[in-house]
Amino acid sequence: SPTSSPSPSASRTVPPSASPSGLPAALLGQDITAIPTTRHVVALTFDAGGNADGVPLILATLRNKGVPGTFFLTGTWSRAFPTSAAEIAAAGHLIGNHTDTHPHFAALTEAQQAAEVAAGAAAVMAATGVDPRPLFRFPFGERTAADVRQLNGLGYLCVSWTVDTVGWKGTSGGQSVDTVVSRVLGGLRPGEIVLMHVGSHPTDGSTLDAAALGRIIDELRSRGYSFVTLAALTS
Repeated sequence: SPTSSPSPSASRTVPPSASPSGLPAALLGQDITAIPTTRHVVALTFDAGGNADGVPLILATLRNKGVPGTFFLTGTWSRAFPTSAAEIAAAGHLIGNHTDTHPHFAALTEAQQAAEVAAGAAAVMAATGVDPRPLFRFPFGERTAADVRQLNGLGYLCVSWTVDTVGWKGTSGGQSVDTVVSRVLGGLRPGEIVLMHVGSHPTDGSTLDAAALGRIIDELRSRGYSFVTLAALTS
């Protein structure tokens, strides 16, 4: 993460016991919705599966405010926007796997799931030079208990979110910078994981999460919160 940001290792709240996979045993078998901590920290996470219209502003805001982010990239997105993917990695942000094509995961066979995960990881690595393991996020947040076990077996922790800003709905969906900020503050708690998106709305062109990011950071800091990446889960 950026050198001016808090160190993720400062949020060492997970018991040191690990499974044979090397993942924290306490976090297996679940789709994690918050960092297990009592410290006033928040993880800002960004999904990349549509376009990259919000990336320049997101990266500039994170850099200017000294905040680390966690980005979940699909393989399709990484192939379509390799420069943006490389810029995210070069800025020192944490990168996770969001599958290759963003399918409805639970509808796939186990073999198809494994292929999606592997292809997504390969594309992310090709674009960024970074192995996205051990972080995985299910497309649409859809998963079964068997899906979680499958991903754990592939070496991944499954991470969803505490609050979705729903900025992806855009201005045409009744959202605004104000509603995005309000949702983040409404879900505030120690270890909150915030879901945002890097792309613009496909029809109205709004990038509400990118536009709201500076205010989100300022508001959270004014409430005594600092920022970590999802590396806090495995520290």
